[in-house]
Amino acid sequence: MSKAQDPFYIVKEEIQESIDKLQSSFHQWERILPDTGEQVHLTKELLANCESIEWQVDELNKTIDVAARDPSWYGIDDRELESRRRWTTTARTQVGDVKKSVVARKENGNSTSAMRRELMKLPISHQSDRSYQYGAEDNDDFIASESDRQMLLIKQQDEELDELSASVERIGGVGLTIHEELLAQVSV
Repeated sequence: MSKAQDPFYIVKEEIQESIDKLQSSFHQWERILPDTGEQVHLTKELLANCESIEWQVDELNKTIDVAARDPSWYGIDDRELESRRRWTTTARTQVGDVKKSVVARKENGNSTSAMRRELMKLPISHQSDRSYQYGAEDNDDFIASESDRQMLLIKQQDEELDELSASVERIGGVGLTIHEELLAQVSV
């Protein structure tokens, strides 16, 4: 079976595209200021993508284990099996590195964020009534702009979920194809 027809390489390509997107998002995430709405959203997205890719790599690794039981049956040799295992190990390491960085920054950011929230609760005794009025108007403007920003984020999340859903469906289809091919080869 050629590499173009081998389901492993089809799935590998899909996973590699997901890893490339993950790393691109990660580099964007690194440039965002901590404790902003965008950073919180991207943190959740990165962690969810890490989990998804880890699951995909685990599933691909299971197919390698199945093929390793009788490599000649699947038309591959030990060198090819080792190459496939190396790729899954590398993929898992790439995703793990991103996940560790995100989790570490998330945990460090939480203490800073909690301290900042606590300081915001302190009364500001030197404010006059007039400055309070301007502050209230500024708050209304801020709330309106935040509402608009959140609606935009929700729209972006919906689009990203649609993309994720399509990707999961494709991978599921490839998984079913692999399963059917394995069953066909077993019954032959």
